[in-house]
This record gives sequence, C-alpha cells and structure tokens, in this order.
Amino acid sequence: MTQITAGAVKALRDRTGAGMMDCKKALVEARGDAERAIDLLRKTGAAKAAKRVARTVSEGTIRVAKRDGSASMVEVLSETDFVARSEAFESFAREFAERMFDLPIGDGETLEGEALLRLEGGGEVESRLNELRVQVGENIQLGRAVRYDLGEGGAFASYVHFGNRIGVLVEISDSGDAAVETARGVAMHAAATNPRGVSPDDIPAELVERERALLTEQALEQGKPPSITEKIVAGRMRKFFEENALLWQSYVRDPDRTVKELLAEAGRDLTVRRFVRLEVGG
Repeated sequence: MTQITAGAVKALRDRTGAGMMDCKKALVEARGDAERAIDLLRKTGAAKAAKRVARTVSEGTIRVAKRDGSASMVEVLSETDFVARSEAFESFAREFAERMFDLPIGDGETLEGEALLRLEGGGEVESRLNELRVQVGENIQLGRAVRYDLGEGGAFASYVHFGNRIGVLVEISDSGDAAVETARGVAMHAAATNPRGVSPDDIPAELVERERALLTEQALEQGKPPSITEKIVAGRMRKFFEENALLWQSYVRDPDRTVKELLAEAGRDLTVRRFVRLEVGG
C-alpha cells in the first residue's frame, strides 16, 4: 500500500481547497499520484465545492443538542433561505450539534469556522461539509458553536426562535421541573431582548466604560456642574444596566417583574449561572 504523507495531503488541499480527508482518500486511491488525485476530486465534486466558499452566506440555522450532562448550540450558514430550510441542511446542522460532544472543545468556549475544522476530528466534519456543498450547490459555512458542561445540581434550558434563526442556551442552578420551565421562559426572553450579560458585572468592561464615557461627555456638553454630572451619569448607567443585564431586565411576558424577581418567585435560590445567545449572521 502506498504511504501517503501529511505533506502530500496538505499540498493537495492547498491546490484544490478540498477537505483533508477527501484529499487523503483521493491520494490513496491514486497511489500517491497528485494529478490523478485531483482528477478524482473533480469527479466527486469535492474540489468544485471548495470554489463556492467565497460566496456570501447570510442565511442559516441555529441548532441545540443535549447529551449526558452537556449541551451544545451551533450556527450553520448558507447562501439562501431555501437551502437553510432543506432537510439535507437541517440534517447536517443537527449532526454537527451532536458532533460537538466528541470534539475537544473546552466548557463554555465559543469557536467558529476554520477553528472548528482544525480540531482533532474536524476533518470528518469538513468532509461532510463539502458533501453538503456538492449536494445543495451552495456555499455552506460553519458559524459559531459552543458547548456547556453542566455544573453540580444544575440543569439546562433552551429556546430556538421560530425560523431557527435565534437560539438561547441557559444553565440554571436547579434541576426541578418548575425551575427548568421558568428557565425556558428566561431563554425565550433572552432571544427577544439580547442581554449582554447575566448581571452588570458580566457585561464586558470595555462596553460599560465606553457607555459611561459617552454619557459623561453628553452631560458635560449640557454645561452641568461636576456633582450634577455624576448623578446624571449614574442614573443613565442604571438605565443601561436595566436594558442590558439579564437579571435587571423587565420580563417580556410580564413587564411589571424583572427577570430576577421571576426567578425568586420560582425558587428561593434559583439563579442563572450563564447563558449564550446565537443569531444567524449576528
């Protein structure tokens, strides 16, 4: 049997843009002859599929999967909504969400595109991706993907919005049925409001400081003295947190309550440990 080196596989991939596993398979079949391997790739359509990757992808789907104390959420992108709603595309997205449990991804780590394909086992995902490109005739790309591993005593809840364009995955501190149902409502809420963090402390510091600097500049332009400016900025920052921190937001299904109050009513110690929200192309 002809020995195929990693260098030969990479060289063929650089020439054709086909997946690593497709290139290796072609080289094995061609007994190491690179030109014959290229012909084989062209025949199967793998090289042709690679040419599609430059096309713009603005449609797609979000999928969630759960297995053995872990949950994943993935974004897969396409050129058209027609393909995004096809069974072949949806089947791949479901398969990829399940595949996340077998890839070496850290808890809570969000990866996308090429970073995912470079992981151990990513070659198999890339081969399936190229097969799908050939099948549907469009550029299909991996978007963002994340996996959560459940903490002690907790549970997951998720919500994927109608049309599969927005998804939210939430981890809570209680596994009871009532708590999980409440958390699903929180996931629906987050899909609609797009919070930037669970609490003010979880909102990225650079975003908070940029908002504070802008509000300070606006107040100073009004000619207010420093003591008044400080109070104005503090009040407006509170408004900012009420709009962007999940626990401080008014619950969309009952605006008279905050999400924090909703959780308190559902269980004395019920908390949202973390959440992630993905939106197609977002």
